[in-house]
Amino acid sequence: MKLKKLEIKTISQENPKFPSLLKEIPNPASRIYVLGELPDDKKIKIAIVGTRKATTEGRLIAKEMAKKLAEQGLIIVSGLAMGIDSAAHEGALEAKGKTIVVLANGLGKIYPARNQNLGEKILEFGGAIISEYGSEVPYFKGQFLKRNRIISGLCQAVIIIEAPKRSGSLATARLAAEQGREVFVVPGPINHPNYYGSHKLIRDGARLVASVDDILEDLQLQISNFQLPISNTISNLKFQTDEEKIIFKTIQEAGKPINIDKIIELTKLEPQVINQAIAILIINGFIKESEKGYTI
Repeated sequence: MKLKKLEIKTISQENPKFPSLLKEIPNPASRIYVLGELPDDKKIKIAIVGTRKATTEGRLIAKEMAKKLAEQGLIIVSGLAMGIDSAAHEGALEAKGKTIVVLANGLGKIYPARNQNLGEKILEFGGAIISEYGSEVPYFKGQFLKRNRIISGLCQAVIIIEAPKRSGSLATARLAAEQGREVFVVPGPINHPNYYGSHKLIRDGARLVASVDDILEDLQLQISNFQLPISNTISNLKFQTDEEKIIFKTIQEAGKPINIDKIIELTKLEPQVINQAIAILIINGFIKESEKGYTI
């Protein structure tokens, strides 16, 4: 799918296809230009960003996290830069998921040029490449920082992987916090320069995460308010009893891990019935048990 053969669509804020979260941020783009197709606005989007000069380990972490999140139906957003950004897009594609690129230049040309093939593959898999600039606008240094507000603005959360002392991803994290988004940071060796900014973000209040499960658990309250096309939904699960369905729905609607006492309080079912139903739900993989209680 060659980029030059595709029509660039212009979507203004008045258009119902304009991303709703992007309207909420300070200084939103008045319009965006789009190659490909924007995903359903109700689907959860999460950004993964970091240094261009990423370590092999950092790239692997970005790729694996993006892959696992995409497998859960989340849309991965990044900037197509070399390093962490590229790895995130690649991970989403490995999961046959959709990913969105936000460029700091017009859509007439992919930057960096060596990611042309990756950009085309993203479109082939049903993703999108977007920009707030007309097709022939070249990139300038200041536009990259300005672009970052759109990366975070599209998403419910941002994951930072390998942010050195002077990194554009630190600006993305700051913008995300100002926009009311969650900021997650993957920690690393304390003496590695690629993690200087990452560790400062954690000290300043960002959430330290070591796995995709950490991210999904922390986002659970927000996830419950959006369409999450994973297998564990009421409509496509086969329950053996009405009690199982009631308990599953109660845990799902809680939006966070809840313990057995809370389930008894909410469902009004007998403890013995609840224990039996929970055991079956766990065996079937419908729910899981954590230190904080039961969750989807």
